[in-house]
Amino acid sequence: MPEKNVLKAEIRQEVGTKYVAKLRKAGKLPAIVYGHKETPTPVTLNTHDFVEELHHGHRLFDVDIGGKKATLLVKELQYDHLGKNIIHVDLVRVSLTEAIKVKVPIELKGTAKGTHESGIIDEHLDYLEIECKVSDIPEHIVVSIKEVGIGDSIHARDVSLPEGVKLITSPDALIVTCHLVAAAKSTEEVEAEMPVGPEVITEKAAEESEGEPDKSE
Repeated sequence: MPEKNVLKAEIRQEVGTKYVAKLRKAGKLPAIVYGHKETPTPVTLNTHDFVEELHHGHRLFDVDIGGKKATLLVKELQYDHLGKNIIHVDLVRVSLTEAIKVKVPIELKGTAKGTHESGIIDEHLDYLEIECKVSDIPEHIVVSIKEVGIGDSIHARDVSLPEGVKLITSPDALIVTCHLVAAAKSTEEVEAEMPVGPEVITEKAAEESEGEPDKSE
């Protein structure tokens, strides 16, 4: 896990949509700090500094909140409607020795051998939920797909986790599968597979039928 960095947070005295919108325009990121049975505290962070740390793989921080230092873990990020910009963050108080459940991103490594046989890889899960000590939280979980061939799959139970890390995600959860690319069908093949509909009796055909003698008489 990357070394945690120190961030400064300011306690928010106001709440509300208009107020936080002004904060975001000023380069501030609204956040909430909770945990350890303490009263949740609304704060603001410097958006640029926080995002930079995230991009460097940091999820654990020492944060100076009004002169009082706390060790905080990023619990949840909220993005805008485009899924691009972070607009709110939940931070939870932790100690380095306690165990905590957290979602860690999966990083696929290697080129699946099935892709050399006209196969494609489908990724079904991009993170695993694990439980471990705060000090042991991995930045990501590496999953090798090098030996994945056509028809093969990798489940959560197949992933090797670091020592002291417990899997919380269902062991049966699919991570990746490899399958053949379906060949494009010709127009003739598509038409041949189309079901034959019932015969439609036209108005003219109906009139001709009415003019015919009743053979049952």
